[in-house]
Amino acid sequence: QVQLVESGGGLVQAGGSLRLSCVASEIIFSFNTMNWYRRGPGKQRELVATITRSSTMYADSVKGRFTISRDNAKNSVHLQMNSLKPDDTGVYRCNIERRPFFDYWGQGIQVTVSS
Repeated sequence: QVQLVESGGGLVQAGGSLRLSCVASEIIFSFNTMNWYRRGPGKQRELVATITRSSTMYADSVKGRFTISRDNAKNSVHLQMNSLKPDDTGVYRCNIERRPFFDYWGQGIQVTVSS
């Protein structure tokens, strides 16, 4: 079973930056989609950013502040988060999928932005 391990979360002041990383335990077929989701306190899960082999997509709430990137050789996906706001607080989870063939999830990592 493929495991995804996230790192890079923590506590940061508003306006600060964090870089989340997610590494897969095994080689994953490279024709996949990599996503970062988050769930804030009392909020529904939100798709924050997506990257395929040729394109990226961002939620309106993070456009211009977050950048998603991938390294196929290292089976990893990253999320650079700049100009963080308290509303960015939540548990962030990475997801690597090519549905319906496979759909892998990380355990989640806490990001807390203080005002």
